[in-house]
Amino acid sequence: MFDLWVAFIIGIVEGLTEFLPVSSTGHMILVGHLIGFTGEKAETFEVVIQLGAILAVAIIYWRRVLRLFGMKDREARSKPRRINLLHIALAIVPALGLAFVLRDYVKLLFMPETVVIGLVAGGVFMIIGEKQQPRITANDMDELTYRQALFVGVAQCLSLWPGFSRSGSTIAAGMLAGASRAAAADFTFLIAIPVMCAATGYELLKSFGSMTADDIGFLAVGFIVSFVVALVAVVTFIKLVGKLKLTYFSYYRFALAAVVLIYMYTVGF
Repeated sequence: MFDLWVAFIIGIVEGLTEFLPVSSTGHMILVGHLIGFTGEKAETFEVVIQLGAILAVAIIYWRRVLRLFGMKDREARSKPRRINLLHIALAIVPALGLAFVLRDYVKLLFMPETVVIGLVAGGVFMIIGEKQQPRITANDMDELTYRQALFVGVAQCLSLWPGFSRSGSTIAAGMLAGASRAAAADFTFLIAIPVMCAATGYELLKSFGSMTADDIGFLAVGFIVSFVVALVAVVTFIKLVGKLKLTYFSYYRFALAAVVLIYMYTVGF
């Protein structure tokens, strides 16, 4: 059984980084290698506990989630156009489909070297999204078109590479498609709910037969910690991502990649 302090550390890292375009998976992989938490069960753990953080988003966006299924309120009736389930499907099916096809290969990338590449490449893509944004046609998430949703969905495939960042790739893609930074960020956090539910469900089904009671307890601790930390941080971080330029997060990613490279070639993981 892994020590519970490992579950606490990784859970905190996940809760703090899930809502920032810096790659929560990349951070968990780097921290995991730093503290000796690696292997197949570590990879499963890193996927499953992300659902804990995503549930914090579900709490924030519960009204919007209900509206997707036709449950309207006074605010919904005041606006003539709103996103629907087709928007969500267009934004998540490409990445989920590709992840299913490449499921046996994606986890081979869960290592510090590939995370460094993802941090840099994702940072460059985010700068492009910030610098090359065309005229804004969607100031609010509810003004997104099907075409924009699909563009975000295709770009989300990039996040299968650890370190690239799901939120970073989708926010940058949304901006390149003509959405405001705030609209792209809101849509990114909303579509994260079904994406992580699907990813977590698949991991649990695949690994359930080999799990012991200790493994389940370990997962539960990480899940709860990531949920609690994310619940405290989510409101502040969502507002932060909607206001700050992506370039600031790109600079952080470049700095982190440099630090990891220096560590790798001087100390080694």
